[in-house]
Formats: sequence, structure tokens, C-alpha cells
Amino acid sequence: MNVLVTGATGLVGRNLLSLLKGNGHEVIALTRNPDTAGVRLPIACQIIHWAPPTHIPDLPENIDAVIHLCGEGIANGRWTRKRKQEIYDSRVLSTRNLLNLFSKYSSPPKVWISASAIGYYKHSSHTALEETSPPDTGFLAKVCKDWETETFKATALGIRTLAFRLGIILGHDGGVSAKILPPFRMGLGGPLGHGNQWMSWIHVRDVAGLILAALENPSYRGPINAVSPYPVKNREFTRILAGLLKRPALLTIPEFVLKLVFGEMSQLLLASQNVSAQKAVGLGYKFVYPKIKTALKVICDQAGHKLINEQWVPQSIDQVFDFFSNPKNLETLTPGFLHFKIVKTSHPKIQEGTVLDYQLKLHGITLRWQSRITDCVPGKRFSDLQTRGPYAFWHHTHEFYEAKGGTVIRDNVAYKLPGWIPGDILAHAYVKKDLEKIFMFRRQQVEKLFIQDPISPTDC
Repeated sequence: MNVLVTGATGLVGRNLLSLLKGNGHEVIALTRNPDTAGVRLPIACQIIHWAPPTHIPDLPENIDAVIHLCGEGIANGRWTRKRKQEIYDSRVLSTRNLLNLFSKYSSPPKVWISASAIGYYKHSSHTALEETSPPDTGFLAKVCKDWETETFKATALGIRTLAFRLGIILGHDGGVSAKILPPFRMGLGGPLGHGNQWMSWIHVRDVAGLILAALENPSYRGPINAVSPYPVKNREFTRILAGLLKRPALLTIPEFVLKLVFGEMSQLLLASQNVSAQKAVGLGYKFVYPKIKTALKVICDQAGHKLINEQWVPQSIDQVFDFFSNPKNLETLTPGFLHFKIVKTSHPKIQEGTVLDYQLKLHGITLRWQSRITDCVPGKRFSDLQTRGPYAFWHHTHEFYEAKGGTVIRDNVAYKLPGWIPGDILAHAYVKKDLEKIFMFRRQQVEKLFIQDPISPTDC
């Protein structure tokens, strides 16, 4: 299928795109910033600019399915009147306008899958909330109700339509986990309020898995709770997470403090919602991470950060690999603001065991960096490991594979910052921006060299 995805650069979107590609689907990503999306998306795909909620994108006619995940972050700031309007419009108006666009198509998509949230429901400490349970009356419930109202207008166009009411999404390097893990790693975690509120959670891999299943299985329709079959109370969640990290978790945060700090948004932390996953289970979905301990262990075991992206070029894999495995071309691919200079290489061509010494300047600070090539398979991949430099850990795998008559260049970077958890909290946002600038420049250079003004083999 040709699948249009909004919100593709978010935590769910990034995990979903790899599954879609693995199952042979073609992805079209709508995004506010196409340049940034190019280095944030884990697969090579068509990227189209879209500035929701009112901007109307120029879309191809042959779209088979829409997966609508976009929306302003619920927990990204205090809920001022302006912020609440942005949260509402980014979901409700964007859905309305996108669906209005498809209503004009002679052949609209066959499937429409939208995100929603368990904020739809009233608080419940005892009765399990099912898809037929009544909605709440607060702000989040209104957002979810109106969002779903717009979403299910797609059924009038003959589109199979469903909305996943998402629970608390857990995953590595993003979302709720990115906010929870740092204080827990430092031994500063603890229950929220009385700690007896139910947390209906789901691992991001299962969110992506449910969406993929819904895309391919026509039995998925209507609202569906996207939560683990085994919700936990906040106190149990705290105990398990602290145990996995081998840290104390004694700092209970009183309810009045949460309300003072976060205002109305504190309901995200204090709401008790025991939400049932029975509909998803009945449809045949097998959860990858049904139990909280396994889900949290997988997340806790993945220290540091990742950057994964792909770029397709219409050139042979031999030509592309030869260019990238020549150390002298590193300077061509590095932006001028880094003042990058190769000092020494142990081999003229990259091979296993090659050591590269170079220097660069970042924010006025001169840095020396040494890398060693840890493995090299000609025509397929090579990996460099920082042996001396600014990161606590840096491992970059360059992969190349043939696709659509050309070559896909895949970068897979795993890195950790110095300064333990405080250093990561203080610096990662800035480091991430710098890395994205560096890789955006690299993409532009690759496009210029291999697409706009293709190099010849003798230039490599």
C-alpha cells in the first residue's frame, strides 16, 4: 500500500515507519520541516511539507491509507489558554482539513487510522474502561471526542476508519520515558501523589504493531484501546522501575505540589484509568511487551541515544561505497562551521582496523577526535568507533543497499554524552540540534554529488 503518515517524526511514527517498510509498504510522510524530517526519519521515503492545522498539502492521488498521528505535545508545557487551543486545533482542525481534501478525490484512501487517547474516559479505579464506556467532561475528553468525531466522518466516504485510544506510551529515547528515566537513574524517583492511581500503559513497539495490524486486517474498525492487557498502579510502576535501575525511589511527590507546578496538566499524572485491552486481544493482536517489567527492562537497557536515517541516490552501490570509504571525502561531507580537518589516516582506503585522526571546532572549542574502523564489508557497510573524542561513546555504522535501481545510504549512530545523567539533561537538546545540522548538510551534499551533479567513478 501507499501509506500517508502524519506525525512521522514522533516517537510512534519513527517506530512505525520501519515496520511499514519491512512489510513492503511505501511511505509518504507529511511534516512541518522536510529538511529536519530527512535526518529524523529512519527510512528513505517521500517527504511532503505540511503545516497543520490549516495548510492544505499537495498530495498524490494514489494514497491507499492514512495514518494520522500528528498533534501538539500534550505534556510539552503548562496548559495556558493558548496552549490548549493549539493542542485542540492540531488534532481536530488538522483532521477536518485533511479529510476535506480527500473528500474531493475520485478514489479516496481505503483505510483511515487515527490516534486518540484514553483521556477520553472518566477516571476509574475499579471498573475496567472499555470502548463503550462514557466519556469524561474535561479538556482532554473534549479533545478526544471532537477528534474522533472528525475522524469517523471518513466512514461516509466509504473508508474503513478506526481510532486508537492510546495509553501512556513507553519507549526508548523519547516520550514519557525520556522525562521519567533521568530522575530515577539518579535515585530521585518516587510515587506520584498517593501512588494508587492506575496507569494504563503500552510500549511504543506495540503501538506500532497495532497500527500495522489494523492497516492489514479489515476486522479493525471503530475506537480501539491501545493499552497493555496488564495495567499497573503508579506505586508498582515506581517499584519495578527503581528495582531495574537498582536505585531507591523514596521521594513521593505530593498531589498539591504536582498541581502547583503543572496546573491543569497535572491530571495526566494523577488520573486513575484502568483501561481494558480486550478488544485488541479479541482481534488477535499478540503483544510484544504485555508485562511492565519486561517493557521497562528493554527501555532501561538501552542507554544513550540513537540517530538513524536513510537517503536514496540513483547511483550504483559500488560507486557510492567507494566514495564514502575514501577518508579524503569526509571533508566534503562536513559543514564548514566545524572547521573539520583530517590530521592522519593509517590507510588510504577505509578497511577494518583503519585509524583516523582529525580535528574540528564546535562553538569555538577545538576538539581532537580519533576513530577506529571496527568492521568493514566492502560494498555493504563499515563502522567507526570513537577511541578518543568529545563523546562518552560514539559508534557510527554506515550501511549501503540496493533499492529501486539505486542505492540507499543508511546511517545508524549510537552515542552517549559525558557528564552522566546531569550532563545528558543539560546538553542533549543542544547536541541533538548540532547533529541534525551536520547530517542535514551531509544530505544536501550527497544530493548535490549524486543526484543534481552526479560524480563519475574517477572522482571517488
